[in-house]
Amino acid sequence: MTLLEVIKNASVNPEPLDSPSDYPVVLNPDTIIPYLKSEVEDINSSSLVKPLNGWQISQTDAELINIGKEFFSQLKKKLKNTEGLKKDEFINDLNSYLENIRDKVGVSIGINSSNKDYTRILIGRLGFFIGKQIAGLILEGCVSLEIWELVEALIVNGIIDHSCYSNLVTRLVEKNKSDLLCLCIKHGLDLGSSEILCILRYFLSPPRGSSSSMMTVRKEWENQALLAIEKASDNNLKEKNLLLAKEASLLLMIAYDGFSTSELYLHYLIASSNVNREMLSPAFSKLDGKEMMSLIWYLAKWLKKYERFPQVGPCSNASAALGLKACDWVPKLEDVAKCLSLVLDENFSSLVLHPEFHQEVISIEGMVSSLTAEAKYCCLMAEVVNKLKMEVKGGKK
Repeated sequence: MTLLEVIKNASVNPEPLDSPSDYPVVLNPDTIIPYLKSEVEDINSSSLVKPLNGWQISQTDAELINIGKEFFSQLKKKLKNTEGLKKDEFINDLNSYLENIRDKVGVSIGINSSNKDYTRILIGRLGFFIGKQIAGLILEGCVSLEIWELVEALIVNGIIDHSCYSNLVTRLVEKNKSDLLCLCIKHGLDLGSSEILCILRYFLSPPRGSSSSMMTVRKEWENQALLAIEKASDNNLKEKNLLLAKEASLLLMIAYDGFSTSELYLHYLIASSNVNREMLSPAFSKLDGKEMMSLIWYLAKWLKKYERFPQVGPCSNASAALGLKACDWVPKLEDVAKCLSLVLDENFSSLVLHPEFHQEVISIEGMVSSLTAEAKYCCLMAEVVNKLKMEVKGGKK
């Protein structure tokens, strides 16, 4: 069978979801291409199309696939009765599977199996070799047994794909795992509008019992703001980094002050480059009146902040230069304006029925007018500066 026939058969007759793929791992083409040969030995050398046959995968890849299939079958059987599944047994099976992969590919972990982070580090180092179907089963087991540190490792290392996120987000909301929902926003490259809607509702109307789990992220924002102030007061920093620290401290100050704990989580969603208009629009259209007003009040806070501190802007270099990673997750003015326009576009007819919305619109209109005037002034100044630069360059010549 040629490689083309294998691909064609796989697309026409996809395997059922409850069976592992024949090729669950990313294959190394360097070990496949050398085996390819012409199907017809005496084919015209001038022909543009030359059928290829005789392809085969390397022994290592074949062994990895067999290891994965055996573990898939074993784990699938055990997950049918999660009540009888023990946490230690599950972790031992997972470690054994990952250690088999480690031995086949020759990756050095550099940590003893007695270390409490052993399994998490194994996932981080060997996650590339875990097929998506096996990753889905591992995630299911971790969530059922509430092994949250391994759920975090699966999310952060990008091992789970879109098909897992819908159920994962729902389960995390049920368990009030605010910190892991935040990681889904930061690392989930293909979240759908249904997942975004679920996350939005959770943080716009936090359920009872969620406040304690949300304090982790609030503490992170607080620590980052304090670190920025510390950096801005450090006279040992280079002048360039000292100026950057002062800009970052002001940016983090407006991002932290005046926002509730649940609103700090919204920062990640609004600032994320992985969330676009097409994903937000259908999610916004399904919010109820209370949720919409909460979102508008949150966005209005940002407009007030940017109106009061027009000198504040993005500090993209602060993360790498000063360790101020929170700067990457502060919504820009354009992010806020985009979201506000989407909310109004999708829900205007229902919003007008809320009396409090009318007053909010008048307030927002005043802030937008102020920001627009400021922008026009800045554009004029920028144009003058550019012309002066051109004249200075021309004079030097």
